[in-house]
Amino acid sequence: QVQLVESGGGLVQTGGSLRLSCAPSGRTFGSMAWFRQAPGKEREFVAAIRWSDGNKVLANSVKGRFTISRDKAKNAVFLQMNSLNPEDTAIYSCAASAKSWIQSALSNYQNYDYWGQGTQVTVSS
Repeated sequence: QVQLVESGGGLVQTGGSLRLSCAPSGRTFGSMAWFRQAPGKEREFVAAIRWSDGNKVLANSVKGRFTISRDKAKNAVFLQMNSLNPEDTAIYSCAASAKSWIQSALSNYQNYDYWGQGTQVTVSS
């Protein structure tokens, strides 16, 4: 059974940094992504990466602050979050798809079949 094991969430002050990790068990995937959902808001795309060539997509709201990367040896995906602000407070979920999506499709949550349990990120002002 495929599991996406997430780690790295927590409480940080405005301007701080956190690094989220997602390690799928049992297999590798074609595309992996991070989505977030804040209380009372809809799920929002954050970042995605295509496993084969490392092609990346970032939401406009996090460009210049967040980066997504993968480590093939560890079979893991990372989300480095810098310059955090209270608007980044949300539950962050890792998602994976067996398909290597084209860039324009990487941000569509409907293209992901597997989801992690989510990790809370709280940014205090």
